[in-house]
Amino acid sequence: MDKRIATLAEAVAGIGDGATVMIGGFGGSGAPIELIHALIDRFLATGSPKDLTVINNNAGNGHVGIAAMIEQGMVRKMICSFPRSADPRVFTERYLAGQIALELVPQGTLAERIRAGGAGIPAFYTPTSFGTDLAEGKPVAEFDGRSYVQERWLKADVALIKAELGDPHGNLTYRMAARNFNPLMCMAAERTVVQVSRIVPLGGIDPEAVVTPGIFVSALVEVSEPQQEELLNRAGATYP
Repeated sequence: MDKRIATLAEAVAGIGDGATVMIGGFGGSGAPIELIHALIDRFLATGSPKDLTVINNNAGNGHVGIAAMIEQGMVRKMICSFPRSADPRVFTERYLAGQIALELVPQGTLAERIRAGGAGIPAFYTPTSFGTDLAEGKPVAEFDGRSYVQERWLKADVALIKAELGDPHGNLTYRMAARNFNPLMCMAAERTVVQVSRIVPLGGIDPEAVVTPGIFVSALVEVSEPQQEELLNRAGATYP
């Protein structure tokens, strides 16, 4: 039941080539920068993992976090809503060069596909994207006189998550806007690895305040002073 992991390197050790990886965050809010950089460190040391499919709200900014993963050549495909956000130069250059694939998903649909994966719902219908290129090749059905597009669930081999508090059993709370895609992704992955700002003793989180129950968490590592993507980019940081 004790899900605490001593190091970031140990936390990301089980991610293999070709894995589908959900990475929490809404821009920099709730983005697990330290876990992402630990995964890059492992790739640089061993050449693995590579050929990853990454699911996130965007395709990274600057030269840190997800953008740094793409820059190192670790990512084969992005599934996201906003491939062009504040500073998407790394993804844009590789996409235009044909070095990375993109599946573009409307933001609400992305969230619902992840939620469906966690809830065991293989498909659902939504009017979003009907009549656009994003609906090409997808089943369409009519309900009450309106056309809807069938969307499939999204699941992952691993989710990398950032939370605020966690206890040894993996129960989690989030800080403010960091409660975005993170709770949904915890439920939709075979293995969920979480960095928390502080690990508290059992009973240290009011049960009524728990957002993600520990049953959805596989491993927990404490990062007491997590970095913020926007601050790193303003400072011109690169990783590694």
